[in-house]
Amino acid sequence: MSNDSSNKKGFGDLMHSMNEFFHERPMKGMLQSIDEFFTSSANPFGSFPVKMTETDDHYVVTAELPGVNKEQIQLDVFPQYITISVTNKGVYSEENEKHQTIKRKQSMSKSSRTVPFPTVVNEKNVKASYKDGLLSVKVNKESGKRIQIE
Repeated sequence: MSNDSSNKKGFGDLMHSMNEFFHERPMKGMLQSIDEFFTSSANPFGSFPVKMTETDDHYVVTAELPGVNKEQIQLDVFPQYITISVTNKGVYSEENEKHQTIKRKQSMSKSSRTVPFPTVVNEKNVKASYKDGLLSVKVNKESGKRIQIE
């Protein structure tokens, strides 16, 4: 029976120690850093800033893509949204003095953002340009037909 009560005390001590561990300053600072990491706009999981503005006759979607080549960008147009994708491929190889490859690494990362529209998008009315790290996509608004109710 004393063994059972010592187990309960041991578990309570463990829980108390864990509670202190997460509330002490170094750990609390680390947890706060993790929260800031996931809530910041610049995170390494492929999220990139996208902004949509609207005028009377079109929408303009801008994406900030500094350091990205035009060939790395893919734009897909669907009936009610567009998807902007960026693919980064990297190859690293190390050679010895005889020019033989001794180590080779390949990496690939893909990030994308989907932007929904309140109306149907006609792919023929979408124009995109890329300059100085800024992708600009212009989507003309489609006007539907208004029907008179009798």
